[in-house]
Amino acid sequence: MASEAPPFWWEKPDWRVLALSPLSAVYALAAGRGMRRARREKIEAPVLCIGNFTVGGTGKTPVAIALAEQAKRMHLKPGFLSRGHGGSFAEPHVVDAHHDSARHVGDEPLLLAEHAPVAVTPHRAAGARLLLEQHGCDFLIMDDGFQSARIHIDYALVVVDARYGIGNGRVIPGGPLRAKIVDQLVFTSGLLKMGEGTAADAVVRQAARAGRPIFEAHTEPSSKKRLSGKRFLAFAGIGHPEKFFDTVREAGGELVLTRPFPDHHFYGEDELAELAATAHAEGLGLITTAKDAARLRHGASRDFLDKLDVLEIDTVFELDNVPERIIHETLDAWRQRKLKG
Repeated sequence: MASEAPPFWWEKPDWRVLALSPLSAVYALAAGRGMRRARREKIEAPVLCIGNFTVGGTGKTPVAIALAEQAKRMHLKPGFLSRGHGGSFAEPHVVDAHHDSARHVGDEPLLLAEHAPVAVTPHRAAGARLLLEQHGCDFLIMDDGFQSARIHIDYALVVVDARYGIGNGRVIPGGPLRAKIVDQLVFTSGLLKMGEGTAADAVVRQAARAGRPIFEAHTEPSSKKRLSGKRFLAFAGIGHPEKFFDTVREAGGELVLTRPFPDHHFYGEDELAELAATAHAEGLGLITTAKDAARLRHGASRDFLDKLDVLEIDTVFELDNVPERIIHETLDAWRQRKLKG
C-alpha cells in the first residue's frame, strides 16, 4: 500500500468507496475543471513534465534523472523544477546538494541536484526563470506538478506503476486518482509503464485507445555485487516500500527483517537507535533507499551513516531510443510553440 494513502485505495472498491463517492465526484469535477482552465505561463525553454495519475510513488524521480542524463548527452543543459515535499523556502531556491537539508528542500530535490540544478518552489514560473537566467539551463524537467502546473508543458510523460496501477480507479478521497483518467489523458503526451505486473494494463489500454504512445521501463540496482549474499534489516519511508524490499532481494541481499515507515518520513533519534540496536543484535547490516539516505544526511550520526548501505537504482527503458525520442519530441513541441508565438 502507499504510505500516504489508506489501504482501501489499492483494493477492490467496497462500502468505503461508495460512502465517499459524493466527495469524490465533487473533487473530480473541481480537478478536471482546474486542469482545463489553468492559466499556464509560457516559458522561454522546452518543458518536460514527469507526472503520475495518482497520489503515491510511481518512480518519477529515477525517470527524471534518466531523462536529464539523456538531455546532457544531447548537449543540452537541463534543470529541474520541483515543489519539494515539505520544503520551507518561500522564494525560489536552487538546491545545494552538499549543504541543504531535506527538511528545507525535500528529499527528492536533493537526489535530483546530484545531476542538474534544481529550483525548489511552488511557483514554477519563478523557478524556471531562475534556472534560465542565473544557471544557464536550456531544458527544464518538472518533477511532478502535472495536474497543478501553472506553466506551459511541452511534453507530459505520465508514469504508471505496473504493480499498483491506479488502485481502485476512484478519485480522492475514495481512491488515489488526482482527477478522472479521461480528464488527465487530455494533457498526457506519453505513458510510461514502470516495472512488472498487470495492475496498470487497463489504464495502458485506455491511453493507447486515446492515441497516446506507450513506453515501458524498469529499475535496476546500480551495483548488485555489493549486496549479494549479505543479510539485512531493510527500512524505508517511501510510497511503496515493498518495491524497495523486493529490489534488494533481486540484487541478492537476504532480508531478515523489514521496517516500513510513512512516505517522506523524518526519523527520530529513538527510531534510528532502535534500528541500529536490532541490526546489531541480529548480526544484520542496515540498508535503505537513496531518498531515505538523503533525509538522513543531516539527521543521523556519522556512525549510523557509516554502517548504512544505500540501494542506488537506475531506470532502464525497454527500448534504448525512448529517452532520446522523448527529448526530441519535447524540443519539437517547444519549437512549434515558438512559431505560433
